[in-house]
Amino acid sequence: MRVHIAADHAAYDLKEFLVTELKGDGYEVVDHGAHSYDASDDYPTFILPCAEAVAAEPDSLGIVLGGSGNGEQIAANKVKGVRAGLVYNTTMARLAREHNDARIVSLGGRMQSLSDALAMVRVFLETPFSNDPRHVRRIAMLDEYEQAHTR
Repeated sequence: MRVHIAADHAAYDLKEFLVTELKGDGYEVVDHGAHSYDASDDYPTFILPCAEAVAAEPDSLGIVLGGSGNGEQIAANKVKGVRAGLVYNTTMARLAREHNDARIVSLGGRMQSLSDALAMVRVFLETPFSNDPRHVRRIAMLDEYEQAHTR
């Protein structure tokens, strides 16, 4: 599976750790940056291209990282066709995939240990969408709104 990943300075170390671990797990990882630590960089520079890549590749998933993960989730969700979920534990990571068919997971680089972050990412990547009719219906409602911008 191809996994797109991006982070700003606040999660640069976490991104580097995850890239190494995920490659070791056999994932094809595409790193959208940051490619070096720069305390003044801006997360949209990296997150938007990452989310666009996920939207363009239906079989891929993505990981976006920042200090809290909030701004990164918001940025990723601005890309048409993307559903990104902010997670702080493995239960949220599982539910983001199972119930919401999220294709991007967002984490805060300052919010948990590296090992906890890796556990959340692994759960996210390994969990399939449930295809439960109620979840399919709700996602269809969101997709319809996104297409038409109406209720």
